[in-house]
Amino acid sequence: MISTFEVIIRLILSAIIGGLIGMEREVNNRPAGLRTHILVTIGSALIMLISIYGFDNLGKSGDPARLAAQVVNGIGFLGAGTIMRNGNDIKGLTTAASIWVCGGMGLAIGGGYYVGGLATAAIVLYCLMGLGTFEKRLVKKKYKGLILKCTERAGLVGDVGQVFGANNITIKDIKIFRNTDEDNCQMDEFQEDIEEKVIDIQFMLKTCVQFSKIDFNNEIKKVKGVQQVIWND
Repeated sequence: MISTFEVIIRLILSAIIGGLIGMEREVNNRPAGLRTHILVTIGSALIMLISIYGFDNLGKSGDPARLAAQVVNGIGFLGAGTIMRNGNDIKGLTTAASIWVCGGMGLAIGGGYYVGGLATAAIVLYCLMGLGTFEKRLVKKKYKGLILKCTERAGLVGDVGQVFGANNITIKDIKIFRNTDEDNCQMDEFQEDIEEKVIDIQFMLKTCVQFSKIDFNNEIKKVKGVQQVIWND
């Protein structure tokens, strides 16, 4: 059995490396931040300590990897809660992966494998803080999200599609939402026919390399009924 001091050191060290990664996620306004990563890492370290040293009085016939395996399974559910999908846009995968690797680092530190835990922490921090900018420069986003706020009319989508075609833009997904509220729902039928209806048309687009948002915005606003152009990059 290790000393009380060694137990405390392992728990504190696991909290520190988890906190560093959580801080980076917190700064970038991600679903799981500082406290979540600390709790995952220190909890994993504690479970590893229990798995290795908690049953010494029962002999050496136990398998320390059993509790550790359950940690990996449990963290999978926690990480899944940070993943959000909006159409074809998926966010939270990096945060889910950081939570998962924090569990692994906690297990490593809890098991006394300091070199592995600390080296992993350094690599993870470099990936999160250093590679983000590099990745954005190297690989441009494949699809772009676009929302057009328009006055509903016949032939609107067709006219918008012609502008897309002229700019070599491929439509991967399209959704139309009508802006309604409680007051509009209580209107008389003849009032609904008279008033212009505003709709949101959401597109997922694939653009060419030479695509210019400024030129496209100026062109799409000339389409009758288009009121506002919003990009979701």
